Amino acid sequence: MARNGGSNEKNNEPINRQDVGSWLDGPPQLNQQEYPGQRLGRPADGPGSIARFPRRVGAIVIDWGLAMAISAMFFNYDSIVTLLIFVAMQILFVGVTGHSVGHRAFGMQVQKLDGTGSYFLAGAIRSLLLALVVPAFIIDADQRGMHDRAVNTVLVRI
Repeated sequence: MARNGGSNEKNNEPINRQDVGSWLDGPPQLNQQEYPGQRLGRPADGPGSIARFPRRVGAIVIDWGLAMAISAMFFNYDSIVTLLIFVAMQILFVGVTGHSVGHRAFGMQVQKLDGTGSYFLAGAIRSLLLALVVPAFIIDADQRGMHDRAVNTVLVRI
């Protein structure tokens, strides 16, 4: 290492970051994407792009609110019935149309990785895993939860 006022003794150039060591750069980054969905061939923004967290939260609030309202009106707000109504709505709507009421309100759709609509069995499996809550919070670099990865789907903007 140089001791002559901040220059390299070999060629009298100023010391740069490579002279000090690569530890300043931090650990290697495994995610080299510029935006979620890039490796899936999705655009960065607009239709077909990965739906981001705020939209997802808004959609689930609407869907859960509808399930709570139905449960309160017909089942005296039973918590188990509320969960069953939520899951039934998710299975029915996502399995048939590709989006729930909340997804539709926030302009999102569940699609297969090739961009086509989801099918009923994928919607059912995805919904059952979503009801467990935890799989939705274990996400990858493309912001796909375990419930989406299990059935090769992705929630995109439409």
